[in-house]
Amino acid sequence: MASPQKNAIVAEKFSGAKLLLDCLAKQDVEIIFGYPGGAVLPLYDALYHANIPNILTRHEQGAVHAAQGYAKSTGKPGVVIVTSGPGATNVVTGIADAMSDSVPLVVITGQVVTEGIGKDAFQEADILGITLPITKNNYQVRNVHDLPKILNEAFHIATTGRKGPVVIDLPKDMTVYQASVPPAREICLESYHPNTQPSPIQIKHLLEKLAEAKRPVILAGGGVMAAQAAAELTDFAEKYQIPTVASLLGLGVVSSDHDLFLGMAGMHGSYAANMALVDCDLLINIGCRFSDRLATSPTSFAQDTTVVHVDIDPAEIGKIIPTAIPIVADAKQTLLAMLNKEIVTKDTTEWQALCQKRKQEKPFTYNRQDNSEIKPQKVIELVGDLTKGNAIVATDVGQHQMWVAQYYPFKFANQLITSGGLGTMGYGIPAGIGAKFGNPSKQIVVFVGDGGFQMTNQELAILNEHQLDIKFILLNNSSLGMVRQWQEVFFDNRRSQSVFKHSPDFVMLAKAYGIEADRISNPKTMEADFTAAFNKPGPGLIEVIVSPTEHVLPMIPPGNANDQMIGVD
Repeated sequence: MASPQKNAIVAEKFSGAKLLLDCLAKQDVEIIFGYPGGAVLPLYDALYHANIPNILTRHEQGAVHAAQGYAKSTGKPGVVIVTSGPGATNVVTGIADAMSDSVPLVVITGQVVTEGIGKDAFQEADILGITLPITKNNYQVRNVHDLPKILNEAFHIATTGRKGPVVIDLPKDMTVYQASVPPAREICLESYHPNTQPSPIQIKHLLEKLAEAKRPVILAGGGVMAAQAAAELTDFAEKYQIPTVASLLGLGVVSSDHDLFLGMAGMHGSYAANMALVDCDLLINIGCRFSDRLATSPTSFAQDTTVVHVDIDPAEIGKIIPTAIPIVADAKQTLLAMLNKEIVTKDTTEWQALCQKRKQEKPFTYNRQDNSEIKPQKVIELVGDLTKGNAIVATDVGQHQMWVAQYYPFKFANQLITSGGLGTMGYGIPAGIGAKFGNPSKQIVVFVGDGGFQMTNQELAILNEHQLDIKFILLNNSSLGMVRQWQEVFFDNRRSQSVFKHSPDFVMLAKAYGIEADRISNPKTMEADFTAAFNKPGPGLIEVIVSPTEHVLPMIPPGNANDQMIGVD
């Protein structure tokens, strides 16, 4: 019998599970958020020997929100592994949330064996059909040899162009079969070529309009964050002294204490920001999709304004607001192209002075003299002082989310971790945990309401297991605050199913998870009590009993224009 050649290359055999994990390692995946089950047992068995840690969340929804928090705070793709059937359907909300907010995720869902697909097998769900409208792309692995190509394409799609979630549906037998091919990195996507470079002609047109403008405004959205272009945007605003406003997801792109920054615009935005959108003669929108929470009345929005819209997704340009100068490109590349040009602009001193006057005369405010109850706005201001504005802040959804947007002094990009487009209650706790895994040396603060807390509080079990020092601020107003506010304003005070008649003892619940917990209810000693609780080492829950009737103001009623705000003093 002839012996094999001494230098012959023998292809190593991989199980599908080993092949997949090898691909994840080559993608520099640092961490996986997941929950095992029958369909992914071979994959989790391979993970037992792998170098990539899996964070065992307590619910699949917690896993996907944690991956979002990790991705939003780091800019890296979040990775999720869950089992088939209910495991897969439990991540659907998070996938939809990520699609809405352009968050890069790769979600690997287990599936029944290939032969059982379509036969109503145990824990089978058509996850491809379910996620088709809420993903950038989805795959079902039908040949183990295709795994490297699929993984590489999934990461490429999730992290390029307009970022977003990609689902890989993985039948159980695909994790067991052997493949004799080494992991490949080739990407074959003939129809997927997102444009990143701006048109020189459109850049020229934009700068010509800027040279003529007397009242220019920059609108910064989440696309600036995704492009890691905060520094370039600030440089551009400073170069031409352009007042700047932000969407909710754009907060932090420009420091809140910057002279040119007017605040968040939209339904609960500042007076100065909304009036700037109304009165400007040139609106330079970079990375904001003109959602109904920002352009509250599209038919009356920017009617006498030249609108420039820079977005990497061509589908967003002109979808809501007519656009005079469309630029389909990456925000960073567009800003660099503009910064490399020199133009002479008109004197905009009067416009800048008007914007500053509005900012100073009509800031966000509340009744600071009322000492009969704790005002939630005061709590957020206090946290801003205690953290010096340097914490990464995660929020759940509701009134507290808007108060955080209004009152926390954001200073840097990727600082606010929140659910924007989908508005997902239950997002805050796991997203803050994911942010901490991505930023272990940074201070993480999570604001949550008593409604959202009861949706995903089981993820608190992770804190001591992984020694995560996170402070959770529970603003308890015994209600679904934003729902209640709308009922009080628009439904003649009919509080239909928005007030909690009974809730658990949140302090005892936190202590059951082994977490330090405090309840603060005395408005006269609130600052001292809160400071003492906040400065305790380790993870902690601080429940603050706040006003049960406070409204988020100002507010633009639905369908009204941006200058039709109520609650402006």
